[in-house]
Amino acid sequence: MGTEPVDYCREIETYLCRKNDGHLIRITGPSFELVTAWATRGVPLKVAFSGIDRYFERYYAKGPRRRPVRIDFCEADVLDTFDEWRRATGLTASLEDRSADGDTATPHRGSSLPVHLERVLRRLTSARASGTLDAEFDDLLDRVSQEFDAARRVRGAKRQALVERLAALDRELLDAVRARLDDADRAALVLEAGEELAGFRAAMTPEAFARARDAAVDRLVRERAGSPVVAYW
Repeated sequence: MGTEPVDYCREIETYLCRKNDGHLIRITGPSFELVTAWATRGVPLKVAFSGIDRYFERYYAKGPRRRPVRIDFCEADVLDTFDEWRRATGLTASLEDRSADGDTATPHRGSSLPVHLERVLRRLTSARASGTLDAEFDDLLDRVSQEFDAARRVRGAKRQALVERLAALDRELLDAVRARLDDADRAALVLEAGEELAGFRAAMTPEAFARARDAAVDRLVRERAGSPVVAYW
């Protein structure tokens, strides 16, 4: 990853401080070991940040905060986000997920379909309100909202059809956001995606790395627009 564990922890600590409105919670002792394990496993910093963001989204949704968040509370969200990133980039097919002591890590179960869509709607609504997504995306937001209502009731073949529709909506959203990038933006995102995957490159074939880099670029495009992954795995 090109980042020493102590520097990685410092970056996480700084990010958590910003999320806590400037309240500094030191990452020491067991918390330091926890975050160091993320670095050892290859969790990219921005992926870890996204996991922290996910925890804070739920925290804010519960109402006014009462105390600063400790990094330990974000552990499950960081690892879930890392799992999603690895699936999206294809890394799960070619790499074993090892913990710091070398044992195979326990996989994390993803969110239920209704919970996933609730998070998607929250992110889309926030992006629309902040202006990172403009009125062009209102129709897509409405369609995601309709699928959210359906997700509470569907089973079996209908559920699979819903999952396929979500994949199509996800591609539509991504293509629309990509179309707004200029050549310089695209080149910068490709470079950043390569840096994000640097810790895994030696274990990948050139073809696998190219596919993973394309998927990492997609994630960065979404991040820039503030748009979530609509597809459900």
